[in-house]
Amino acid sequence: AAVDIQPACLGLYCGRTVLSINGSVETYGECGVCPRGQRTDDNKICRECVGSPDRYDWLYLGFMAMLPLILHWFFIEWYSGKKSSSAFLQHITALFECSIAAIVTLLVSDPVGSLHIRSCKVKKLSDWYTMLYNPSPDYITTVHCTHEAVYPLYTIVFIYYAFCLVLMMLLRPLLVKKIACGLGKSDRFKSIYAALYFFPILTVLQAVGGGLLYYAFPYIILVLSLVTLAVYMSASEVESFKDLLVRKKRLVVLFSHWLLHAYGIISISKLDKLEQDLPLLALVPAPALFYLLTAKYTEPSRILSEGGNGH
Repeated sequence: AAVDIQPACLGLYCGRTVLSINGSVETYGECGVCPRGQRTDDNKICRECVGSPDRYDWLYLGFMAMLPLILHWFFIEWYSGKKSSSAFLQHITALFECSIAAIVTLLVSDPVGSLHIRSCKVKKLSDWYTMLYNPSPDYITTVHCTHEAVYPLYTIVFIYYAFCLVLMMLLRPLLVKKIACGLGKSDRFKSIYAALYFFPILTVLQAVGGGLLYYAFPYIILVLSLVTLAVYMSASEVESFKDLLVRKKRLVVLFSHWLLHAYGIISISKLDKLEQDLPLLALVPAPALFYLLTAKYTEPSRILSEGGNGH
């Protein structure tokens, strides 16, 4: 058997590319960065990513895809207020933009023209930050081995945000100009201006904290869905089931939070064991029910009046 007497390949993510294959014998290049779409195996050889994203990977991509849509809806609602009936059409347009952006992103990813993508398996947090693990063998020269070890989970999000931004700039201004007649000239484009701010923020968030978000997003969803639901109900002065039924919009907001809450529970459990994990979805309405049952006891005016009577 032939013995590989090449010097050791240093660094956590440095590897040798396969130059040629002659039967069962492979010829390797020098130790360095792996090409895009490849990552090192246990023998420090760059291998093609031929796997498919698992369920948790798809849930993560779904979360990153939902972020701009939720922010679009929030700012459309925030700036539309009660002056315009065009908010609904803007919501539908935002959903259309993000849906088309997601489909196009999958189509242009490898393999091109298919909704399936090939990927490398995420093994640990450091896979997301290969730039921090470039070795310096002589403490002077740095061997740059930065590559996308989690291909394509890191870069596909940037591609999706770019398509979202382009589609928004093509579609939304025309729609808003035609239908947002109830708003002033300075107000009708504010939801678009807001997007021009939050897209760069989301891009930086993915660039810096992509790996952290990958592991923490189920818990972020649960906490944010609970907090925002409580804030919304408090701000809307919802204290009973009757208050919820007065306006359809409140029910839509409630069901949207329930969907997010269910998404968080599914992401944590991964539905590996259906008989154990599916019953957890029965907990989705629990926070809202708890709020409605206890709201009348925590009304500030009632607490203040009872405190005054006590004195």
